[in-house]
Amino acid sequence: VGDKKGDTPRLPALSMDGDFVIAGVFSIHSKLQTWIYNYTSKPEPLRCTGSPTAREVRFSRTMMFAIEEINNSPEVLPGIKLGYQIYDSCASVPMAVHVAFQFLNTKDSLFYKSSNCSQSGVVMAAVGDSETTPSISMSHIIGSFNIPLVSHFATCACLSDKQQFPSFFRTIPSDQFQADALAKMVKHFGWTWIGAVHSDSDYGNYGMASFLDAAKREGICVEYSESFYRTDPHNKIQQVADVIRRSTAMVVVAFLSFGDMKVLLEELAQESSPPRQWIGSESWVTDPNLMSFSYCAGAIGVGIQQSFWEDAFNCSLRKSADSNKKICDGTEDIKQLKNPYTETSQLRVTNMVYKAVYAIAHAIHSSVCLETSTTTQCNKHFRLDSKQVFTKLKKVNFSQNDYLVSFDNNGDPVAFYELVNWQKSESGVIELVTVGYYDASLPKGQEFHINRNITWAEGGTQVPVSVCSESCPPGTRKVLQKGKPICCYDCIPCPEGEISNTTDTLDCFPCPSEFWPNAERNACFLKPVEFLSFDEVLAIILAAFSVIGACLAIMTAVIFFYHRTTPIVRANNSELSFLLLFSLTLCFLCSLTFIGAPSEWSCMLRHTAFGIIFVLCISCVLGKTVVVLMAFKATLPGSNVMKWFGPPQQRMTVVFFTFIQVLICTIWLVLSPPFPMKNLTTYKEKIILECALGSAVGFWAVLGYIGLLAVFCFVLAVLARKLPDNFNEAKMITFSMLIFCAVWITFIPAYVSSPGKFTVAVEIFAILASSFGLILCIFAPKCFIILFQPEKNSKKYLMNKNPM
Repeated sequence: VGDKKGDTPRLPALSMDGDFVIAGVFSIHSKLQTWIYNYTSKPEPLRCTGSPTAREVRFSRTMMFAIEEINNSPEVLPGIKLGYQIYDSCASVPMAVHVAFQFLNTKDSLFYKSSNCSQSGVVMAAVGDSETTPSISMSHIIGSFNIPLVSHFATCACLSDKQQFPSFFRTIPSDQFQADALAKMVKHFGWTWIGAVHSDSDYGNYGMASFLDAAKREGICVEYSESFYRTDPHNKIQQVADVIRRSTAMVVVAFLSFGDMKVLLEELAQESSPPRQWIGSESWVTDPNLMSFSYCAGAIGVGIQQSFWEDAFNCSLRKSADSNKKICDGTEDIKQLKNPYTETSQLRVTNMVYKAVYAIAHAIHSSVCLETSTTTQCNKHFRLDSKQVFTKLKKVNFSQNDYLVSFDNNGDPVAFYELVNWQKSESGVIELVTVGYYDASLPKGQEFHINRNITWAEGGTQVPVSVCSESCPPGTRKVLQKGKPICCYDCIPCPEGEISNTTDTLDCFPCPSEFWPNAERNACFLKPVEFLSFDEVLAIILAAFSVIGACLAIMTAVIFFYHRTTPIVRANNSELSFLLLFSLTLCFLCSLTFIGAPSEWSCMLRHTAFGIIFVLCISCVLGKTVVVLMAFKATLPGSNVMKWFGPPQQRMTVVFFTFIQVLICTIWLVLSPPFPMKNLTTYKEKIILECALGSAVGFWAVLGYIGLLAVFCFVLAVLARKLPDNFNEAKMITFSMLIFCAVWITFIPAYVSSPGKFTVAVEIFAILASSFGLILCIFAPKCFIILFQPEKNSKKYLMNKNPM
């Protein structure tokens, strides 16, 4: 490329001599003229084509303005004139490489008419380029010679790698910060299902890779990720547009350069497309030239901080700034300003150019100037080289127009973005409105801030929804759909006994043992406690029959007592009859101990009282049966049997049989008594409060002993049922024992299979049924005769023996 080959050196588009020269590289034109080579003639030199890009021209003018301002400044490089050489890279790698070699060639000593041997043509540092790929190419070349390159718009995170790009600096934040900001923005608005499109360039590929990593960390799913370059065939761009049209994702994140975005929007405008919420990177979202695409109204993205906003409106975009200034809230009206810069709608990246020039100027200042407490002296004849500028550039730290300029170890500045929104004005023109900011220097979780209402796609005021599956409400859990991203799932109700009390949970968890889910299965409630209480209809009915039975036994006892001298009462062993009626009364009443909430004492009482009282009752019946048999034997000639089973023996028999049951119950209570317990297994949704048996052997021993006496009594009654008496009590005892045995034989399977409180009801029913069987079979016929057939209540009738 150099002169030694006879090539004509590439002249800068704009230049000015100076003591020290700063180069500038901008993509003033967007295309490079292409040639078809036939290898028969010398190739034409590289040329740019197309119309100049207004924004890039403004960048170059900003550099010129900054250098003029420095040359007139008494503080920065006083007495030294900076020069510039501004080149057009045409947004292409070949031209950028050509320009980079031009920098190196100017290291040869040049002679000028206005001075002796000087450094007027030596490039100390360069500002540029506006795009990532040309910046990468230039940095690879000039970095080997320690010429610093300070970019105002190359944002690729790859350029932070100091192993590859040791002399690269930038005043615009890395795309890593931009990607994080975009991902946090998407997460902030609840979008988990998005589309992604990016430039097929270093800027787009690296930027989208950073965004996808950040999105994954935030739990965001990407339906598609398409890439293209503006010079791709039309069918490729059309294919990308069709993917966007057919997608189900409402939100599209576009990590595109301005030129690529313009091509895509032009293609989408060819056919009607469903509304999309565009999320834009800095490269295109702040460019006013794209705001003519009205269907993109509502787009939101990140933008570099404006250069004049705070000064113009005397407000601060950061809370940490001057406390005397109010916070900028986005309501400031730019149309009311009278300012030389207001003709330019957005001075964002322009300010990055301004910062870059001043950063290089300060680095040169630190190298050639000596400051004292009162004066600053600079030596314009100092033999300065680019390596010295590079070293000083790492350490620059100054404030220009209240904007801090410094670089970290990667050559990156502190990241600060405005959040901008495309909003339609009353006249229908789309305007760029600042709605918040993202400050990477703030603590985690506080970087993102919105201070103004946002207009969404199609002018909506509500945040659009963009999810693959609606959120799973509490009471359900997420089940991923096979073969789809994690954001696509089905909502399955929690299993029985389990709940979920948060949205989008992957697992349900069981309630504690004494708790149960509500109907929605999003909260645990204490299980209702169930027992046979006195206020239930079933308990009231059983208690009523219990009281009726006890009253019936008492009334029978009163009738017998009143007619105690009559033959029918005296003939039926009145002492055993009264004892039997007393025990039946207790039998009826003991069923009441089974009703109500079980307690330690009630559990021991209900089983032992029932067992002892029933044995007393059966013992009395057994005694009456034996008396009948003995009475019949006593009528035989020569029989003296009654003296062996008189009243004392009858009493001893009742006491003996009852004592055995008392002994069984005592052993049961001592070794393993019944106790109240909460039954959590019979019903999952409620607690059964019941009496545990303690020892099942003790319980069944009590029942078995009662059954043994009942069977023995039944056998004796059967043997005596055909005795030829006109009034034979054994027949009634037979019926009563038959009922008693039938009830308790039926009770066993019913007791075992009945759930919860019905177990208690079955036991009460068995007690009442067997008690009513005894009183009705044994005493009802006698009472009927006493009250309604007094003629049969005579000794003559009782002694009349009628053969069966």
